[in-house]
Amino acid sequence: MEFEKAKNRFIQTWGTLGSSWGINKTMAQIHALLMISDESLSMEDIMEELYISRGNASMNLRGLIDWGIIYKEYKPGERREYFAAEKDINELARKIARERSKREIRPAIDVLREVSTIEDDGSAKAKTFKEKTAELYDFVSRADNMLEKITEQKENWITKTILKLMT
Repeated sequence: MEFEKAKNRFIQTWGTLGSSWGINKTMAQIHALLMISDESLSMEDIMEELYISRGNASMNLRGLIDWGIIYKEYKPGERREYFAAEKDINELARKIARERSKREIRPAIDVLREVSTIEDDGSAKAKTFKEKTAELYDFVSRADNMLEKITEQKENWITKTILKLMT
C-alpha cells in the first residue's frame, strides 16, 4: 500500500475509533495526523490536510490540548502556532485514561454514591436497589482507584507487568 493511501486509511480509522474514547471524529483525525507527523503542523496545514474549516480545526485543537495529548510549539521567526502530539504511546494511554476517568467514571461514581444512599422505605425493591447500587459504587470506585494508581506510576513493577500482559 502506498504511503498516502495508508496514511489516509489510518487517519480515517483513528477518527472512527475516537468516538470509543470520548472524542469526536474530527478531533481524533487531527490527533492521528499530528501523531504520525514527523514535525509539528500549523492550523493551516491541518485544515488543508483534512479539508476542515478554521473554526472546526480551532475548536478541536483546543479540545485536544485540554485532553493533554497535543501541545503548542513555537518556531523562531514564525508567527503561526504549531501543534504536535504526544509521541510516547504509553504516556498517551495514561493521559487518555486519566481524562476518561475525570469525564466519565467519576461522574458515574458520584451518581452511584448518591442513589445508593436512598432512604429504605422497607420495600424489597428499595432494598435490592440500594444493595446493587452500593455494590456498583464500591466496584467502580475500586476500579477507578486502581486505574488512577496505574496511570500515576510510570516505571513501577505493576505498570510494567500490566503493559507486558497487554502486549
